[in-house]
Amino acid sequence: MQTLRRLQRACSLAEGRRRAAYARRVTVLIDPPLWPNHGRIWGHLVSDSSLAELHAFAAAAGIPERAFDLDHYDVPEERYDDLVALGAQLVDSRTLVRRLRASGLRVTAAQRREP
Repeated sequence: MQTLRRLQRACSLAEGRRRAAYARRVTVLIDPPLWPNHGRIWGHLVSDSSLAELHAFAAAAGIPERAFDLDHYDVPEERYDDLVALGAQLVDSRTLVRRLRASGLRVTAAQRREP
């Protein structure tokens, strides 16, 4: 029984280290859930580095591809604790948009309307 507990603790520590190491390698931002739609409250998940980083983070977090909207993922508020635990940095909405624009990854409303 003692050995089993030690093994479980070691696995738990290893998982925590793996998540922490992944979090140090990415700069993924999440803003507070403020947008009601489909009976839920939603927020945004973005990267200020690359879309590849954003897609990798979303895949690791189990966020479906259909949640991607050109420069961000829409995420429901019940996922926030998990996403922050995986390494997403919680920032206010203005900071999120400012950093997304500065990265050059922001898709404007006019660009969204283009065919």
